[in-house]
Amino acid sequence: MPVTEDQALAEASVQRLHDADAVAHDLGIELLAVGPGTATTRMRVVPTMANGHGLTHGGYVFLLADTAFAYACNSGGRDTVASGGDIEFLEPSRPGDELVAEAQERVLRGRGGLYDVRVTSGGRVVAELRGRSRALRREGGA
Repeated sequence: MPVTEDQALAEASVQRLHDADAVAHDLGIELLAVGPGTATTRMRVVPTMANGHGLTHGGYVFLLADTAFAYACNSGGRDTVASGGDIEFLEPSRPGDELVAEAQERVLRGRGGLYDVRVTSGGRVVAELRGRSRALRREGGA
């Protein structure tokens, strides 16, 4: 199946962003898939990511979801940042677990977007993130 222009743009834009993402590389976050308005990332939880209860610290779960969200909202080739996000932690995860975050664009209007991200581990839904994005203004005010 031939690659569409939108798919090629998504792959090039997100690969460039991922290559420059020092945090993702430091934490071992992998880019599994990308498409127009979508991205999937994966991270193995290591012992240093555990909180005092021995569970994955919520900040790491959010960080993985936020990374997939960032890749999805930058897949159209415009420099885009998060303007906000809300997360629901639904199930705990622990060191040794593999977390997968799947981001999906829901609405894109003008410079704003709305994205949903599901974080899973072994088929269990660990968290759901709703992210809001804002494309940066291009030089010249557009």
